[in-house]
Amino acid sequence: MRVAIDTGGTFTDCVFLQDRELRVRKIASTPADPALAVLTALASIRSSQGLDVRHGTTVATNAMLERKGARVAFLTTEGFEDTIAIGRQTRANLYNWLAPAPVCLVPKELRFGVPERIGAESQVLRSPSDVELRMLAEAVGKSGAESIAISLLFAFANPVHEQRVAEALAGLGLPISVSHRILPEFREYERASTIVVNAYLAPRMEQYLRNLASQVAELDETSRVSVMQSSGGIVSAEIAAQEPVRTVLSGPAGGVVGACRMAQLAGFKRVLGLDMGGTSTDVFLSEDAAGPSLTRESIVAGVPVSVPMLDIHTVGAGGGSIARFDAGGLLRVGPESAGADPGPICFGKGMQPTVTDANLILGRLDEASFLGGSVRLDRERTERLMEEQKGPLPSAVEFASGIVRVVDARMESALRVISIERGHDTRDFTLVAFGGGGPLHACALALALRIPTVLIPAMPGALSAVGILLADTVRDYSRTVMLPGTKVAAVLPVFAKMEAHGRDEFADEGLAGRAELSVDLRYLKQGYELNVPFDSLVPDESIAAFHKQHAQRFGFAHPDKPVEIVNVRLRMSSPGESWVPVRRSLTPGDGRRARVGERSIFFDGLPVSAGLYRRESLVPGDTVEGPAMITEYTSATLLPPGFNAFVDGYGNMIIQVPSIDPFRGELASGDFA
Repeated sequence: MRVAIDTGGTFTDCVFLQDRELRVRKIASTPADPALAVLTALASIRSSQGLDVRHGTTVATNAMLERKGARVAFLTTEGFEDTIAIGRQTRANLYNWLAPAPVCLVPKELRFGVPERIGAESQVLRSPSDVELRMLAEAVGKSGAESIAISLLFAFANPVHEQRVAEALAGLGLPISVSHRILPEFREYERASTIVVNAYLAPRMEQYLRNLASQVAELDETSRVSVMQSSGGIVSAEIAAQEPVRTVLSGPAGGVVGACRMAQLAGFKRVLGLDMGGTSTDVFLSEDAAGPSLTRESIVAGVPVSVPMLDIHTVGAGGGSIARFDAGGLLRVGPESAGADPGPICFGKGMQPTVTDANLILGRLDEASFLGGSVRLDRERTERLMEEQKGPLPSAVEFASGIVRVVDARMESALRVISIERGHDTRDFTLVAFGGGGPLHACALALALRIPTVLIPAMPGALSAVGILLADTVRDYSRTVMLPGTKVAAVLPVFAKMEAHGRDEFADEGLAGRAELSVDLRYLKQGYELNVPFDSLVPDESIAAFHKQHAQRFGFAHPDKPVEIVNVRLRMSSPGESWVPVRRSLTPGDGRRARVGERSIFFDGLPVSAGLYRRESLVPGDTVEGPAMITEYTSATLLPPGFNAFVDGYGNMIIQVPSIDPFRGELASGDFA
């Protein structure tokens, strides 16, 4: 039985197929040991079959954010030891003389030079002697390092010296990350930074996955564990332990896959994704519902990482984000989070107000039905502590309203970054809102950004786990070649070798892979390149595609200028779960049988009587008119006045957004026509 588990800051979601129907479990996360929640979730599934466990993990992410990785010894070509600290000349704050130095995970005493040199054309200019390698191994062994990162200057062109250094250090018994295996590409700083991050995460990730795999095997010896990558594909636990740098956005990537799959089924192509969890909110943009583009220029916790990742933008705004007043009396929300322990005030242990507490005070959460009634929210305790901490505001309601407005503004800003600031018109997109908190805030964000339609998928609070369940198994390979565009056919042997290697690795796992080829091209002497598809039958078409993409991206192209082939890339994939939900016929209705009562909900600071609905009782064809709150096991959807929600054949809710703000009788604030 295939089971997907997504570890979040507050809850761990478990999704599996039973009788071709998706089932979901939500378990409180265990931050001290995430594996405990995973095992609790697996124990709740009664199955006589072995378990194929697919895991979206935050272990690597948290290690980066909390700076709790290993002590890394960094080895590079002699004379270049400090490139890892110097970085690039670009500065995030150009005029800030007091800006902190770029983050470096390797202290100076752990940077070692290797007496070697490979030329840019792959020729050996200077080889380290056996004595020099023994001395180097002794120095690293005495340094107190817990992990080793090796990234020699031109190892991408000729890895012979990296192989010798790795062999010389193998006797130390430490995890070794080698650049020619993980990222055989040029740009020494980005490559070195990526390998250092891999080494930084390796001991912790290896221990976590090894322990998890052994404990899962105790449930059934035929069970196995796989891990979601930041690129949106599944990889075996063994490879994830060796290359943990590929898992730093593991959980959010699952949400992207799930959201795009559901949007495709519902008939929406251009989507903006909003995944609001307990700790953060992740947003993305997809032009064709196949998923956002991959980026290889990510910054994770201040450190460059150049492995393929889905283009996801993250802000510290989640249901558990803590609200406070700063020294100037301004209300701030996040990025600090109450997490699963102690959690929000309303969960019974937390003492600091959070976004979840604010939504409860405003009537936007139902105490009795939260998580199907398995968690009882303490409204009286929340009102008392919110009143005590409301600061200069006149009431707890005003405090809660302020918290929601601040967190909405942060999420709106994040959506603008990936859409309007990149030249996209939000009126051409559908907002897909998911995560535990996304559906609560989606309508306000859509109104502000003039997004005409909101899609709330079935099981929105567990959609990341659904995406992990349905994701393909994927491996990404790359190599720098530096060839003139006139010799584009010369990359065919390189691709053939990479594809053979990929097929062998997939065969070891009993999989048949499908290869997707692409190349990074640029005009001669340009600093950066564009990635375009490559067809081995018509290789010259890649050059034409590059000119077209360059014109689209930058507004001009030079078809008469020489083009350079920088990198070749191959993505090997094996299809994931073929499950498609049953599409049911529509029966027009008003959702009356799903209505269970009324409640007072605050909109724009004023109490409004709203209908209370149970989503599981809604049927395809039902239409619900706002104001209303629609609750379900994994989340709750808020419909302000003037909004209507329609249930489609797959059980998704499609919300039509009015162009006029129902509270102020004017165009929504996001109007930029």
